[in-house]
Amino acid sequence: MNATVTVTPVLVADLFVEGERMPVYAHVIDHPDGRVLVDTGIKELHPAVADMDPRLRPWHRQDVDPAGIDLVVNTHLHFDHCGGNHLFTGRPIYVQRRELDDARGQDDYTIHEWVDPPEVRYVPVDGEFELLPGVRLVPAPGHTPGTQVVVIDPVDAGGRPVVIAGDVAVWFGELDEPRTEGQRLVRALNPAHVWLAHTHEPWRPGAG
Repeated sequence: MNATVTVTPVLVADLFVEGERMPVYAHVIDHPDGRVLVDTGIKELHPAVADMDPRLRPWHRQDVDPAGIDLVVNTHLHFDHCGGNHLFTGRPIYVQRRELDDARGQDDYTIHEWVDPPEVRYVPVDGEFELLPGVRLVPAPGHTPGTQVVVIDPVDAGGRPVVIAGDVAVWFGELDEPRTEGQRLVRALNPAHVWLAHTHEPWRPGAG
């Protein structure tokens, strides 16, 4: 990865899922041309997900100020990935067009008012897209048909990319033995490591 680009995980919440607490992470990319937030987590409680007992983690305790974010990416639009979108009015939020259409058009897909709060400006993307030099959005269907990942390409030809993958995999075993198109795509990138939304540490090839 480019030495001038860094990725910082931000623990934004945790949820009670299948008998245990599951972390919810967003990720900040610091790039010479801007600061990018990948997913916006959960910023408030909602009756639709009360059974998951969300516990919210203040961003300011992790030195993340929404005012300092230049661009936002949603890997997909499930509630725990778009719940803070309303904080970024006036800034572009990049999402695959298929994902935006599905989130708006399907019942029981997400929390609709979190997808379309007033004055939020989406930039619908069709396929692969260069967000910043060396930072690409790449479709990775599986968790949802419109899921995308963020690929940070290495500077040198012999280097390996870093991937921010949202829910392409929810736990490491899904990348150890990939089954979906998105999981196979991530593995084919031969990444140095992969940041996921619901694990405290990144997945690394061969670490298991």
